[in-house]
Amino acid sequence: MALVYSRLGKSDPSYSLTLVLMPAVTQTVIMMVNGNIGTGLAVAGAFSFVRFRSAQYKAEDIMLIFVAVAVGLACSIGYLGFAVLFTLIIIVIMMIFHNIFPSALSAGHKELRITVPEGMDYENELAEIMDRYTSYCDLLSVKTTNMGSLFRLTYDVVLRQSSECRSFINELRVRNANLEISIGVLPEISQ
Repeated sequence: MALVYSRLGKSDPSYSLTLVLMPAVTQTVIMMVNGNIGTGLAVAGAFSFVRFRSAQYKAEDIMLIFVAVAVGLACSIGYLGFAVLFTLIIIVIMMIFHNIFPSALSAGHKELRITVPEGMDYENELAEIMDRYTSYCDLLSVKTTNMGSLFRLTYDVVLRQSSECRSFINELRVRNANLEISIGVLPEISQ
């Protein structure tokens, strides 16, 4: 699944890593629960709390929280050896992925905020620029400003080359009528 996903257009290596590891994490949790209804309900509650109360941007972040829950569950049931072995296997797989995709997994996700006029078809007009300058681009939010006459778009982007940031911003300025643009570190928690 991860290989097919990575071959389909733009792909986030963090998401591919999650596709590789989540089946093992799920299988481990199911093995640990093994018919115990009370433990199953507790784990379901913990997973729903992690998934819906957390605001991580990368799939790898959420997957690592699930791994920690699975290891904690194995330890609490008394399978310390299995917990250590499972942790080591996950670490080895992550190290392999980080060696195969070193720049992509460590690439800095940036938050791009761009203000555009109300009448602009921003999805189509910005798509070509985003394709040219970013290896990953995800529209996080659209917000109206200035009493509805402007839209503020917030993207999660990974630039292909950080040295082209100025050219990227200049091309965006041409398209958005020289309105406000900012690019910076992606915050941990969405505002």
